[in-house]
Formats: sequence, C-alpha cells, structure tokens
Amino acid sequence: MIFGYARVSSFDQNLDSQIEQLRNANVDRIVQEKVSGVQNQKEELQQLLNRLVKGDTLIVTRMDRLGRNTKQLLELIEELEGRGIHLVILNLGIDTRTPSGKFILTVMSAFSELDRTMIKEKQQAGIAIAKRKGTYKGKKQKFTLRHDGVKHAIELHETTNKPIKEICKITNISEATFYRRWREYKKQKENIPTSTH
Repeated sequence: MIFGYARVSSFDQNLDSQIEQLRNANVDRIVQEKVSGVQNQKEELQQLLNRLVKGDTLIVTRMDRLGRNTKQLLELIEELEGRGIHLVILNLGIDTRTPSGKFILTVMSAFSELDRTMIKEKQQAGIAIAKRKGTYKGKKQKFTLRHDGVKHAIELHETTNKPIKEICKITNISEATFYRRWREYKKQKENIPTSTH
C-alpha cells in the first residue's frame, strides 16, 4: 500500500498543495497533520509509521515534513529500510524503490556518519587538551562518600546483617556504586592513623 503524509507547522497554513502533489503520485491513502516540525511528537505520523508493513511505501513532498534535522531523518530512513518499507521524497526525486534512490540515501547516510565522527574527534581532542592543562573535570561524581544514600548504605552494612541488595534498595543506590564507595571507605579507614593514649 502507498501512503502519503502531509504536514504543515501551524493551523492557519494550508495542506492543499501537498495533498495535490501526493494525489498525483497515486497514493492510496493520505495522512494529514498540523504540528510544528520542532515538536518531537507528531502523533499522526507516529501512528502511520506504526501501521506500515514490509512492502509499503511512504511518500512525502519534502524531506523536512518527516523531521526537524538530518540526524532525525536518517534514523527514520534507516528504520524504514530495516523494516522493508520504501520511501519517496518528491522534491528531491528520491525513491528507494529504485537503485538511484537507494544510492542517494546511502551517500547522505555516509555524510551524516562522517559528521558524527568529526564531532566525536573534536570532543576527544578537547578532552586531551584539557587533561594536559590539568583543567579536565570529567563527569562529576554524584554518589560520593558524602552522599546521604551512600553514607546510610555504609552505616547499614556495618551495623546490620542486611544483604547488599536490600541495602541498595533501601538507600536507592546501585550495587556497583555501593561496592565502589565501600572499597573507597575501607581504604580511607586504613589510612587514618589510630591515636595512642
């Protein structure tokens, strides 16, 4: 089945032009929506995507009807491809039912991947410079030994016979966090010199 999706960003905008183009593309059914592209939740689009099955085709007049940025679009395109659903973008002449349409999307995905890699490399280079300067903070530790939950967990472990799993449930910290802080706490205790009377 061939579905068309038409969207405008506000209620005073008109869908007629998109609907006409979709009808000319011989769609079986048109789904319409009036919602901003910035909004994450496009209910009609989401319902349509959930309804699509292998072999179906989704047609839009422009690429930006589906999402607000390239990353979002490419994720959606990959998802559709994985489910065996075709995508047609009329103004770009992209049709994944054809080899050339598939090729264009592959090139776009490659550029997006390159962009992600470059951003990651910049972040890592920035961290390396900050480390050399001694200004790199890293992730701020939330559950330090001063944290109330951690303090309570250590206290419970020392004063009761409760299992670690139960202690972590009571204090709302993970078992991994507890063991890390417990080792730290024991080390600190060992390093504190005992006073002689």
